[in-house]
Amino acid sequence: MNIGGGRFLLGRVSNNPTSGIVGLANVGKSTFFQAITNSKLGNPANYPFATIDPECAKVNTPSVPLSNLFNIYQSAKIVPGTLTIYDIAGLTRGASQGHGLGNKFLNDIRHVDGIFQVVRGFLKDDITHIEGNVDPVRDLSVVQDELILKDLEFLENIRERLDKKMRMISKNAKEYQEMKVETELLNALEEHLFNGKKIRHFKDHWSLDEVKILNKHNFLTSKPTLILLNVSPQDYIKNENKFVKDILKWVNEFSPGDKLLLLSAEFETHLIESSGTESEYFGKIRQDKNISDKQLVSAIPQIILEMRKLLNLISFFTCGPQEVHQWNIREGTTAHEAAGVIHSDLRDTFISADIIKYDDLKAMEPPLNESLLKSKGLIKRAGKQYIMQDNDIVLFKAAGGKTK
Repeated sequence: MNIGGGRFLLGRVSNNPTSGIVGLANVGKSTFFQAITNSKLGNPANYPFATIDPECAKVNTPSVPLSNLFNIYQSAKIVPGTLTIYDIAGLTRGASQGHGLGNKFLNDIRHVDGIFQVVRGFLKDDITHIEGNVDPVRDLSVVQDELILKDLEFLENIRERLDKKMRMISKNAKEYQEMKVETELLNALEEHLFNGKKIRHFKDHWSLDEVKILNKHNFLTSKPTLILLNVSPQDYIKNENKFVKDILKWVNEFSPGDKLLLLSAEFETHLIESSGTESEYFGKIRQDKNISDKQLVSAIPQIILEMRKLLNLISFFTCGPQEVHQWNIREGTTAHEAAGVIHSDLRDTFISADIIKYDDLKAMEPPLNESLLKSKGLIKRAGKQYIMQDNDIVLFKAAGGKTK
């Protein structure tokens, strides 16, 4: 997808994005999954492969505009945008060679759009570490190496198939030239992978042809990654951990562009269990006068929004007395394409779209005064090729008097 300025986005074009929770065994993945989905799915256990089949749940995308629009339009209900999360079983060293059910787990990763990579940064003797001790940099390297090794294997298989096809057709054929371009890209990516780097970080700006090739093959290391350092509640509250400096150094060298956030799956679990009441756990924490209530907040909303950003997602809203609905789309989506997210009939019979900018509306006192917006010229008519912007409020108009 072209998002302007000749930039094209890696990853499948989808308005139903998915993210997988990835990492070594016993680093807190399933506990994080339960926290982010506010569920009791899965069965966190102190042994490898506690999760064999990926658990799946949808989480709401945090949105200040959504709640404000609900009040302004005085709607009957609110429908947030969602992100689908998969809890993928823990990897082990040698997964790319099939060790520890590795091929199955790696295949599960292939089917998601983005990766939450959970790495252990807490010390706890009663929770074993599959590598023997806590070392986040080593763990990051192990997981990245397994993804790279699997991509190298996959890449070699693709290249072999291309070589066979190219030997069977004329060098002057268009298909031959296209396969030659693909082979040259794969050769360059192979060298990059051999240097221990992910495909996603091969370059900042991709051409349309390159994106088509990479999206077709769905390489593991072409997916955006958010690194979550799972720390103790005390470290999370104080926003510090002794491993951070070394992790950032590793990221800058081997995975530039990936973002690191601190998470405490244990802290998030206590937040859910307290359910707004003052628990003994938080009562003890508040006895520390150096800790304020502002520090006792969940990291989950920020984590979801960071993944949304990595997936190049924005939102538009349809608003009315019945509901305020948040819709996810990728950057660069046209009004015509956005109409199709709601319903294919709306796309096929699209006439125009009335656009209101959220910033022009957010300070308005309820109920909505549409006449005032019109008198100020704040409702703009847009055609099929209008590029949707984050937080646009839209009324689509279609043939047959259909609106949404």
